[in-house]
Amino acid sequence: MRHLKKGKKLSRTPSHRKATLASLSTALIKEHRIVTTLPKAKELRRFVEPLITKAKTDTSHKRRQVFSKLNDKQAVSHLFDEVAQKAMDRPGGYTRVVKLGYRSGDDAQMAVVELVDYNDIKPKDSKKKKRTRRAGKSTKTTGSSQSEKSDNKQDSTSEEE
Repeated sequence: MRHLKKGKKLSRTPSHRKATLASLSTALIKEHRIVTTLPKAKELRRFVEPLITKAKTDTSHKRRQVFSKLNDKQAVSHLFDEVAQKAMDRPGGYTRVVKLGYRSGDDAQMAVVELVDYNDIKPKDSKKKKRTRRAGKSTKTTGSSQSEKSDNKQDSTSEEE
């Protein structure tokens, strides 16, 4: 039974799993968005979010703790200097996992893991397009505007004469 056993094994030994998660989290911190399989993405979220929380308070002790997990000086400095500053007012939930579909080679389910504060996709206009049940009849001009158009045509013809 798996009582109190947290996390997925990902078909790896403990040292290989630790190295995989460290590598994925380093790539996520540097690139802000990565594509991986869904189980790795879900485990990565559990691995990297506590690191971002630790990076919110910039002390040498916290830097050493994060470095012991990542083993990459550039990723640690980028995490503390840039990523943590953007996530400062957020109380958690720093990452987003979006399902992509299935990989064609082995049919593995793929996902995108991204840092929420670095969302490059702009939301669509807040103005919603008005939908009608009359299939386009709402775009017709009213009678008063049609009479104005006919008046303008008469004015232009009278000016030409």
